[in-house]
Amino acid sequence: MFLTNQDVIELTAWRRKLHAMPEVSGEEVATAVEVQGFLADTRPDRIVTGLGGTGVGVVYDSGIAGPTVLFRAELDALPIEEVGMPDHRSKIPGKGHMCGHDGHMTMLAALGRQFGREKPKRGRVILLFQPAEETGAGAAAVIANEKFRDLVPDYSFSLHNMPGLPLGRVWLKQGIVNCASRGLRIVLTGRTAHASMPETGISPVPAVAALMPALTALSEGSIATSDMVLATVTHAAVGEPAFGIAPGHAEVWVTLRTMTDGQMEALTTRAETLVREIAATGGLEYEMDYHDIFGHCENDAQATELLRAAMIAEGVPHEAGETMRGSEDFGRFATVSKSAMFFLGAGENLPNLHNPNYDFPDDLIPIGTKIFMRVARDILG
Repeated sequence: MFLTNQDVIELTAWRRKLHAMPEVSGEEVATAVEVQGFLADTRPDRIVTGLGGTGVGVVYDSGIAGPTVLFRAELDALPIEEVGMPDHRSKIPGKGHMCGHDGHMTMLAALGRQFGREKPKRGRVILLFQPAEETGAGAAAVIANEKFRDLVPDYSFSLHNMPGLPLGRVWLKQGIVNCASRGLRIVLTGRTAHASMPETGISPVPAVAALMPALTALSEGSIATSDMVLATVTHAAVGEPAFGIAPGHAEVWVTLRTMTDGQMEALTTRAETLVREIAATGGLEYEMDYHDIFGHCENDAQATELLRAAMIAEGVPHEAGETMRGSEDFGRFATVSKSAMFFLGAGENLPNLHNPNYDFPDDLIPIGTKIFMRVARDILG
């Protein structure tokens, strides 16, 4: 049930190799190939490729009837230029593993090594390397994929590293652990004009000036009272970068965030109503569309208790912690299985996730691995 010193050395080197070759959502072709190659020596019973795009499912089957237990890690990196200077820094300009998905993949690879040495006594284990988590599209695409029908699990587990929490300490709770979110893109169209005669055009500037604070004012409630509603304007652009043109076009991007999917429906209705009213006042045409759609992530009671029992058995300190404002598409697996995820402390003095100098701490590899392994052995023997 434990990794050897040589395992840790080799897994750490592999994590750093992944860190240096980041690929963003939907482009994880080389990463998927690297995963298959690294785990080939563990002699899995089956490797399923092309799951939801570039996803890879690595199967260790006992050959004896029993539950299917899935562990999920993410393949994708972020479109962020790395500014840190580790020896293994990103070799791909403008892209970096600034969320620690390289570390998550390494923990699953560590599980693969152990199940290659000793298969589960019953049922089967699936190591899922999922694409496109950062856009919210990956989990849904995997589940919808015809190849996934033969892999549908009884239990699904995942983790995310968490800077700010002491190294190796866990937050684990039943119920909602990540918020729902989606990006709303608003396009406003009027009519351009010469800058000397702005009255001959229809400018979206007044509408944008009204819309940004109005959207932000939709925010209310809090995580503590389970009624948080948050609207964050993330981008705005008006007209062309020229002094001679009065603008006739504008875009406003806003991220909408709620505790639950049901609350999201109400928030989108309020936001869309604001857009229609403000556009009408300015005589503007408008379009709206949604991107990066995440449902809320909710931990099943039984799956949570299995994780908690594993942490007790392995002596991993843990507490309930908080619901995270950030979103996570792992929640999709709750539609097909009993699922739960936890947050594993990466250290109190690290840069935050998505910071351009973030680097996953390698000391977490054996900690996350032993929690997952204990869960698998408790369920499957």
